[in-house]
Amino acid sequence: MNSIPSVNLNDFISNDPIKKQQFVDQIGKAYEEIGFVALKGHFLNEQLVSDLYSEVKAFFDLQAEVKAKYEIAGIGGQRGYTSFGKEHAKGKKEGDLKEFWHFGQYVEEDDKLASEYPNNVTVTELKRFNDVGKEAYKMLEKTAQYVLRALALYLNLDETYFDAYIKNGNSILRPIHYPPIKTEPKEAVRAAAHGDINLITLLMGAQGRGLQVQNNDGEWIDAIAEADELMINVGDMLSRHTNNKLKSTIHRVINPPKELWGTSRYSIPFFMHPVSDMKLDVLDNCIDAAHPKQFEDITAGEFLHERLVELGLIKD
Repeated sequence: MNSIPSVNLNDFISNDPIKKQQFVDQIGKAYEEIGFVALKGHFLNEQLVSDLYSEVKAFFDLQAEVKAKYEIAGIGGQRGYTSFGKEHAKGKKEGDLKEFWHFGQYVEEDDKLASEYPNNVTVTELKRFNDVGKEAYKMLEKTAQYVLRALALYLNLDETYFDAYIKNGNSILRPIHYPPIKTEPKEAVRAAAHGDINLITLLMGAQGRGLQVQNNDGEWIDAIAEADELMINVGDMLSRHTNNKLKSTIHRVINPPKELWGTSRYSIPFFMHPVSDMKLDVLDNCIDAAHPKQFEDITAGEFLHERLVELGLIKD
């Protein structure tokens, strides 16, 4: 496969059973073959997207010492600000050429999870930053819920199989700023080749070149979404849960051509995580003689901790 398939969520939420089934088949096939789709019909409107980018750019334009006060020690970068070069891909020493912010879950009616998750961090310099971030978080979470419902049907599970696991899940909205490149990078790129940790990732800001996906032949292909599309990919948790039936595809963000080094790049992924005690044990209906069980049993919380250590965000 040499391009990213495009699907429309409106087909799934329509009252037309034929369109709904076509969506399920299309997205399932795409995730088996390439692990990525471009999705139209999501729940973000143009104004919300515009407002979010305005607020995100305003934050990253703040002075370094102002941003630094929002970098919270001891929480593995799970809320607030993470400064330039702090995160690196698994197996890499060089820090990625980016800085980012994390919005986390807004827990409802669950005191245990409310105490388990770090609090969201309020930016006092920007009055709308946190409200706009929360609204975008909610709309992306809603979109992700419907995508997972389609995948549940594709996997011959109950349509709402994932609902209980993602309600108040440990999901993250991550606005990323890739600053202008000022000197020749030795080994670092804006985001080194990696797979995502979570169930699925919904990516805003995949317009234009930069994001590349590795297909089954080992070739790097550009993942370029239309202005009204989200790029959505399978993460390692879902791949593991499905015995690698659904592919968590390696992807990267390459450095721009030298003539564009002076420009910033912004990207806003939403990492859909389940609650920490979800068992990621391989589903029984993804195991057969031709596809023996590939992964040991583990919970989502245990898996996340392992990966944050590998990424250099927390110390074991």
